[in-house]
Amino acid sequence: MRTTSEEVSRIAAATAPLVVRRLQVGDAAAVARWDAFVDECPQATFFHRAGWQRIVAEVFSHPTHFLYAERAGRIEAVLPLAQVKSLLFGNALVSLPFAVYGGVAATTPQAADLLEEEAQAVARRLGVDHLELRNVHQRHPDWPQQSLYVRFRRAIAPEVEANMLAIPRKQRAMVRKGMKGGLRSEIDSDSRRFFALYADNVHRHGTPALPRRYFDRLLQVFAGSCDIMTVVDEAGRPVSSVLSFYFRDEVLPYYAGDEPAARDLAANDFKYWELLRRSCERGLKTFDYGRSKRDTGSYSFKKNWGFEPEPLFYEHCLYRREAVPQNNPANTKYRLLINTWRRLPIGVANWLGPFIVRNLG
Repeated sequence: MRTTSEEVSRIAAATAPLVVRRLQVGDAAAVARWDAFVDECPQATFFHRAGWQRIVAEVFSHPTHFLYAERAGRIEAVLPLAQVKSLLFGNALVSLPFAVYGGVAATTPQAADLLEEEAQAVARRLGVDHLELRNVHQRHPDWPQQSLYVRFRRAIAPEVEANMLAIPRKQRAMVRKGMKGGLRSEIDSDSRRFFALYADNVHRHGTPALPRRYFDRLLQVFAGSCDIMTVVDEAGRPVSSVLSFYFRDEVLPYYAGDEPAARDLAANDFKYWELLRRSCERGLKTFDYGRSKRDTGSYSFKKNWGFEPEPLFYEHCLYRREAVPQNNPANTKYRLLINTWRRLPIGVANWLGPFIVRNLG
C-alpha cells in the first residue's frame, strides 16, 4: 500500500523536534501565529495574548521573555514572562506581571514541560530571586505556592431575566435600587472618567494607582477586546466605572473605581449587573468575576452575588529566597505605607504612584 504525500508530511511533523523560540515585538507574522494559537488553545487566557508584551515593555519598562515551542512550524505551547526588579520588592521572573492568570498554555505535555524548563534556565541566567507561574490549574504540587487568591466564574444564562433571577435576593434588591435611582450605563471612548474614579478609589484604600497611559494602551492594543463602561446618576455625573476584557465567549471585569457616593446609590451592584446584562445580549457565555484575596471585602461581595470561589495555583521556583514573597496589601509590614499613602494629596499620589506600582506587578 502506497503512502500518500499527506501521510508522509504528517509522519515527518510528528517526528520533528520541538524547538523553543522567543517572540519579537516587531515580528508581525510571529505575533499573528502566537495569537492564533492562543485563540484556539483551551488552556490559554486573555493574559496569554501577545499584546501584553508591548504593554509591559512600553508602559513599565520591564524586560520580557515571551517563549513559544513549535514543531515543524506549528506552535504547541506559549509562555509569556517578564522580569520585575526593584530594591523594595526584589527580583522576579513572572508569568505574568499585572495579570491574574499566566503560566504555560499548551496543546501537548512535552511542549509545556520544555517551556517550563526554558523558563527556569532564563530565571537562573537572570539571577532572579524566584520564578512565579500564575497557573489556573495546579501543575507542580511539590513547588511552593501562593494560596492567597481565588477566582469567581459563572455561566451567563441566555436570557437577561434569568441572569437577574440568578442573583441572590439581597444583592438583587441592590441592583433594583440602582435602577429605581435612575442610574444608567454608558460605554466610554477613552479612559478619562474611568481613571478619575479608579485613582480616587485606590487612593482611599491606600494603594498606588497605575498610570493613566497604561489604561490608554490597553484600549489601543486590545481594541475590540477591551472597553470601559461608566455608570452615571440622574444628573449624568459619573459615579462608578469598570474596564473589562473580552476573550472568546467570556467577559472579565478587571479594573474598577467608584466615588464615595456610589455605595448609597448602589452603583457598584448596578455596574456589574449592567455589564452582565450587556454581555448576555452580546451572546457571551461566561462571566469571570476575576481574582480576589481570600476573606476580603471583594471576596465577600462576589460570594454575595452567588459566585463560588475556585483556587488559583501560583507556583514558585525559589532561587535566592526561602519563602514565597507576600507583596500585597494583606502583608502587615506594608500597613504603615498604606496608612501614609491615604494621607497624601491625590495629585501627589497619582504622580508618585506609577514609580512604585510598576514594581508590584
